[in-house]
Amino acid sequence: MPDGASFARIVLTTTANPEEAERLARTLVEERLAACASLVPNVRSIYRWQGKVEGSTETMLLIKTGAEQLAALEARILAIHSYQTPEFLVLRVDAGSAGYLDWLMASLSKP
Repeated sequence: MPDGASFARIVLTTTANPEEAERLARTLVEERLAACASLVPNVRSIYRWQGKVEGSTETMLLIKTGAEQLAALEARILAIHSYQTPEFLVLRVDAGSAGYLDWLMASLSKP
């Protein structure tokens, strides 16, 4: 398993409401696809959908995970998300505290 920041990823996704965000976050952490998911409520999104400019208030999830979990994490989000095309953006982590990165990796490991 890679160590440190080279392993860590942050995935962004938005949900229709805080309840869906909590359900997704709990599922992903329970299944060890995410070490942590931070919920940011009341994000206002403006986007183009089916040829029209739309707007909605959403809840954003900042999902902390590892590179090895990305494929399974994406598949799981696609399976349980209410959106037809959910956001799934992956950000690489350049650096982080050793303690946090160790905790992140340990949280994703199967017991």
